[in-house]
Parts: sequence; structure tokens; C-alpha cells
Amino acid sequence: MHVAEAGEGDPLVLLHGWPQHWYLWRGVIPLLAPHAHVICPDLRGFGWTDVPGSGYDRETMARDVLALLDALGLERVRLVGHDWGGWIGFLLCLRHPARIARFVALNIVPPWPSRNPRNLLELWRMAYQVPLALPQLGRRAVELGGARLALRAASRAFTEQEIDVFTERLQGDRARASELLYRTFLLSEAIPVAAGRYAGLPLRVPTLLVFGERDIGIPTRMVREHADRSELLELELVPDAGHFIVDEKPQLVADRTLRFIGSTVARGTD
Repeated sequence: MHVAEAGEGDPLVLLHGWPQHWYLWRGVIPLLAPHAHVICPDLRGFGWTDVPGSGYDRETMARDVLALLDALGLERVRLVGHDWGGWIGFLLCLRHPARIARFVALNIVPPWPSRNPRNLLELWRMAYQVPLALPQLGRRAVELGGARLALRAASRAFTEQEIDVFTERLQGDRARASELLYRTFLLSEAIPVAAGRYAGLPLRVPTLLVFGERDIGIPTRMVREHADRSELLELELVPDAGHFIVDEKPQLVADRTLRFIGSTVARGTD
């Protein structure tokens, strides 16, 4: 695993989502580094991390993060995750609460099942995942501009140079990794999660969910319903931000992170 690091002090791990890598945190790192040892890994198949031919389910990717913590000698960390990095963060909190002191999730919903049948009407929002998941066609879609289109369509925060930084890494085997990421989710994870795969695992880690309301993939109503399921989950809705809230609001993300876990990072206590 490739890791970008900055700062000193207690560890604070930041997990990116698709179609990005550690550079997602470019605007946040300078704000967090004076207060913590900031650790930004590239997840399996992304950025400069190795690209194995399998293992793109979220459980395996969560175990990758645990293995990284072990390799770095970190028993317990504070965690921030965006998009799939946020989903992986929730799995770490549910499966390994002793390893995570506090968690900030960004524009993702927890992986517990919905209790509202109305959410079936929102499945159209996941339609973009289908072409990405198709054998051979998914990787070609990524290579021929699918990732670039996703960034442009979801936010005006990116410069062309920033889009290039992200999309230039999504070629060849890394484009195939994106295909496997979504195919694994749609074929092996989505239905078990909806059926209650994690329903019996209570959230024991204090968690803050910061969510940009302009997210076109996840309705705010669903976010509120999921947040109400746990007393340890606080929700902040940001009306003038979308899915790529880290790119759009780096100061806000850093501020909320430090407000929620920053003082404990500085003191090294909970």
C-alpha cells in the first residue's frame, strides 16, 4: 500500500473513495497536519498501491487497512472516510471497534439495511454503477472518460489539472480494479447488506457523518433515516455541498474533523 503522510502526533487515517486516491485530501492535509500524524493510504487498486486481480469487496479492503495499521504499529487510530472509504470506515467501526477511537464519515450512508420501502424508488440513483461493473466494458468506460465524467458531473470544484491527476491513474489494471470494485458490490454485497448483513453489529465508535445535501447519488432523506438508527452517530447536513465535499469544502471538513476528534488527537486521550 502506498501511503502519503504529514505531521506528527497521534495517528489520523484518511480513506478516499472512487475515482480518487490520496490526493483527495490535498486541501485538508495542511489543516490537519499541525494537530496529528496524518496518514493517507491509497486503497487496493488505486493511486500508487498494488493492483491484485481480486479482493475488491469492502471486507477485504477493510482488512487491508487493518494490515496497514499493524505494519505501522498502530493499535488505535482516529479515522476519516469519504465515499467507499467511508463505507470501509463503517465496517472497521462495526467489526473492529477497539481499533478505531472516533470516526468522521463523509457523504456515505452506514451499511445497515434500510427500513423504508420508499428507498426502492431510489435505486435509479445507482444506475451509473451498472456499466462500470460490466466485464470488459467497465474498464473501457473508465479509461475512455467515465471517471472524468463522474467528477465533472458531480462537482464544479475540480480544475482540469486535478481531474487529470485522478483519472491518469485509472488506466490498464487500475481501470479493471474500478470494474471489479463495482461488480463485486452489485453481485456480492448490495443484496446481503440490504438483507441485514450488518444489522446485528451495533455502532460502538463515536461517529460524525458530514453530508453534502447536493449529493446526486444519495438522497438526504435516506441519510437522516440511517443516522437516526444509532445514538452514537451525529449528523451534519451541509446544504451548499455535494458528493465531493472534501474537494468543495476542505476548510469545513478539516474544521469538523478537528472539532470532533482534533482536541482528543492533540491530547492523546478520548
